[in-house]
Amino acid sequence: QVQLVESGGGLVQAGGSLRLSCAASGRTFSSYPMGWFRQAPGKAREFVSAISWNGRNTNYADLVKGRFTISRDNTKNTMYLQMSSLKPEDTALYYCAVDTFSAPVTDRNMAKWTYWGQGTQVTVSS
Repeated sequence: QVQLVESGGGLVQAGGSLRLSCAASGRTFSSYPMGWFRQAPGKAREFVSAISWNGRNTNYADLVKGRFTISRDNTKNTMYLQMSSLKPEDTALYYCAVDTFSAPVTDRNMAKWTYWGQGTQVTVSS
């Protein structure tokens, strides 16, 4: 059974930092791009960041560029999202996903994301 499990969310004050993790089990995703998304209450799910299978290529939404850093450790089948200078508007449920179509990380087509985790809540207080 394929599983993606996010962790590392929590409550943090504005300006603080958090590191999210996405651990995959049941299958190795080291040859596929992976990504982070978020969904705030009443809003659509939005792209946050993506990383190529080898970590050499990354892509960020403009809203998080310069504050968030995506990385992965294929030996651990785990992806990370280091979030810094957090703002209240970053409050959302954060999801990780795997692109088994292996599209470029700049491709924002949502249909390419085949596997999804259940999400981890990030709440940033002002």
